[in-house]
Amino acid sequence: MRLPLPAFAAALGLGLAATTLGTAPAATAPETAAPGSPTQYAAYSPSAVPSDPEARDTEAFFEAVLESVAEKRAAAPTSDASVTVYYSARYAPSFRTQIARSTQIWNGSVTNVRLQETTSGADFAYYEGNDPRGSYAATDGRGNGYIFLDHQQNQVYDSTRVTAHETGHVLGLPDHYSGPCSELMSGGGPGTSCTNPYPDAAERARVNQLWSAGFTEALDKALEKSERR
Repeated sequence: MRLPLPAFAAALGLGLAATTLGTAPAATAPETAAPGSPTQYAAYSPSAVPSDPEARDTEAFFEAVLESVAEKRAAAPTSDASVTVYYSARYAPSFRTQIARSTQIWNGSVTNVRLQETTSGADFAYYEGNDPRGSYAATDGRGNGYIFLDHQQNQVYDSTRVTAHETGHVLGLPDHYSGPCSELMSGGGPGTSCTNPYPDAAERARVNQLWSAGFTEALDKALEKSERR
């Protein structure tokens, strides 16, 4: 994957509602502009956008990252059972603590996939800045994707939950705004008192399933593509 990334055709606005616990970036945090402006997105408000387009955007982001990871594995085979997804945090310096914490949470919650920071060859990147749509995840469906973290939103809502929630989309999980606070992907649905940054048992199981069967299929395609070259 090449970074910085081009403008994207699809995006997910995935803000979260929760009280700030002192981990949000300062109001004067430097802005790192996201690569391009998404033309489609699902806003934080559960009623803002129909669920079907949002679900398709989530799937597109997951598949783009899955393909990127599979191509790396095809080029450099390994016997490791788990799959490593590499990310870049260089474009979101104010959120390094939240990104590291959400990575720790996900790596401690699932077994079939791991998140790891890298300085080159990332499968997706985190960006920061100011956007009236809040935080969101975006992809162009061609192996390029990013997560955008909005300064203002992360000062109002629990920043670790925001970051862990957005990262959940990378791993294949859609929003479920009607869920309880115990569901990470319920986003802002439970209200501002929800500060839970952990996926529940069903979410953990779903990610493990996606990165087992889903990755095997993606790897087979990547190997076929490599053999034709």
